[in-house]
Amino acid sequence: MNLFDVYPLFDVNIVKGEGCKVWDDKGQEYLDMYGGHAVISIGHSHPHYINKVSEQLQRIGFYSNSVVNGLQRELAERLGKVSGYEDYQLFLINSGAEANENALKLASFKKPDCTRVLSCEHAFHGRTSLAVEVTNNPKIRATLNDNHHVRFLPINDVEPWIRELSRGGICAAILEPIQGVGGVQMITPEFAQKLAYACKRYHVTLICDEIQCGYGRSGKFFAHQWLGIKPDIITVAKGIGNGFPMGAVLISPDFKAEYGQLGTTFGGNHLACSAALAVLDVMEQEQLVENAREVGEYLMERLNEVRRDSVATHGTKMTDIRGRGLMIGIELDGPQKAVRERLLYEQHVFTGCSGQNVLRLLPPLCFSKEQADIFIERLKKAL
Repeated sequence: MNLFDVYPLFDVNIVKGEGCKVWDDKGQEYLDMYGGHAVISIGHSHPHYINKVSEQLQRIGFYSNSVVNGLQRELAERLGKVSGYEDYQLFLINSGAEANENALKLASFKKPDCTRVLSCEHAFHGRTSLAVEVTNNPKIRATLNDNHHVRFLPINDVEPWIRELSRGGICAAILEPIQGVGGVQMITPEFAQKLAYACKRYHVTLICDEIQCGYGRSGKFFAHQWLGIKPDIITVAKGIGNGFPMGAVLISPDFKAEYGQLGTTFGGNHLACSAALAVLDVMEQEQLVENAREVGEYLMERLNEVRRDSVATHGTKMTDIRGRGLMIGIELDGPQKAVRERLLYEQHVFTGCSGQNVLRLLPPLCFSKEQADIFIERLKKAL
């Protein structure tokens, strides 16, 4: 049997990781500026994480959600405190797409007569049924998913959103506080606050997708906390388990749970919860949210220095630097593909991309200023 060939692959086989570095099967070391799509939050192979997951696996790795799981309750309490959402409720699943699926279902349960959703232009919320329908990419949306529930509207222009809300029939509005796949585009506080107010006025559930931009990556626990809003539902995944598959939905107390309303086989299992608790331990002990903010600001400064210098030099130029914390987009004056490949194969740096012209940086939250300097020198050579 062959693999179903849906991923364009770099010819690199990564077999080991430590902190912000990874190694391939030939022993070549790479600086990891992408963290496997922002999944690696506390660094590769953190010893505390390894110990906690290993200890849990020696006790029990899985049992169903038909019995009490004290680790789930501990995680809910810890996550509520560290995020500032102690009064919210937690539902655990396995991935970001599942988190958004369940968030949208909850919004629909609350307004069963309303079948419309508002989403952002260039949004990415996942590849499963509802999640892909609110994703603004028709290439990955099958006919079966295209049920015409969704209207895509521009970010940072609130008037079209208010017009749609006033028409009625809308159960949810969903947005990424910082768009990831969409090019590291920033939602403004003014837009977010006006939209949140309009959603309250029209009794529409506001969902913040924090799957990529959340969990400390922006320099606050959630990126929407820079915007001065409090959404009704928050979805998280990626960094929550540092590589262990996990997702979660944080749900306002305005929503009342009913037996059977949501469900999952593997979500919130013992091993996943032990991974998530270990992540919170390290984030708090090593002050990784604060580190993301401080090192992210430093990296942005260094990148802007290179951008100003690149205007007078030959080669690829940087036209814009945007982002917050350790979620940064570098817009180039041409396709990013050649620069990204030079970074990987010649400078041994992993980066991501958004569209044709944007390099996307999502290093682990333990990324240091010294490593930022190393990256800058290698980026100069690649440009």
